[in-house]
Amino acid sequence: MPTIMLVDNGSSRADATLALRRLSDRLAQRLGQPVHPVSLAHSSKVPAEALGGRPAATLEPFLRRQAAAGVRDFLAVPLFFGPSRALTRLIPQTVERVGDAGTTVRVAVAEELCPLPRGEPRLAEILDRSIRTAMRDLDGGTASSQTRIQALLVDHGSPMPEVSAVRHWLAGRLEILARGDYQLGEAAMERRAGAKYAFNGALLAEALAAIGQQQGQARVVIGMQFIGPGRHAGRDGDIERICQQARDRFPGLDIALSPLVGEDEALIDLLVERAEQGLQGHRGTSLPRAGEAWQSPWRIWPRDP
Repeated sequence: MPTIMLVDNGSSRADATLALRRLSDRLAQRLGQPVHPVSLAHSSKVPAEALGGRPAATLEPFLRRQAAAGVRDFLAVPLFFGPSRALTRLIPQTVERVGDAGTTVRVAVAEELCPLPRGEPRLAEILDRSIRTAMRDLDGGTASSQTRIQALLVDHGSPMPEVSAVRHWLAGRLEILARGDYQLGEAAMERRAGAKYAFNGALLAEALAAIGQQQGQARVVIGMQFIGPGRHAGRDGDIERICQQARDRFPGLDIALSPLVGEDEALIDLLVERAEQGLQGHRGTSLPRAGEAWQSPWRIWPRDP
């Protein structure tokens, strides 16, 4: 049986690691076996005292420690919406470095949360629920008020079109789920300069400015396509700051932020399914042993050389 890791990108904020640990505990309870919260980067910067005295686990040191204890097989359940380079490059590179140091490990990666082109309707349903929750915080409180609510589905932004395509797919599903209760737009938190990255669409600050300039008075919900808190999302994050700046600039904007995806119990249902599929060798992407070529898709466990 492989050692199961719940893997996120990592953050220098303690709240992000604590949230990852809570999700890992909930997933472990459902699976009936241990799940290790592991970040790919950044989290090692968080002081242990901010994490209850237990330092955050990051991938390479975690694999080395486990390998030293005789553990060789791992299953990574990714907290990623799409095929981020963290999954397709960073993990295999890390496995290769561990192998180059003389320790052979095998890591299988379960499917991301919204694999395209199939997509994941349940993830769209989570986002729809979160948007509707935030709608109750706006003046008027319900969709029956005179001014229709403008919802902006916001993600991190990516230099990879296939990652941004996940937000576009989810937005398409949300337009159906909205049933006319809210009008949907999209925005990103980050976008590289240049026309080649225009697929990300508007930045959040740009989207809010456009609404403020065009409508004057508007009720806006920020649909948070984020699993947990971090630099952008959560308390005192960039999104809160940008929204406050928009309110200051356009006093007619009433803006509410939706709960994060990780706060919905249905996310655990998805993660359980991804983990079980990975354990059964279904629809996973497997990483090879050191020296073998990276291939995708692959069966769950690498072929022996």
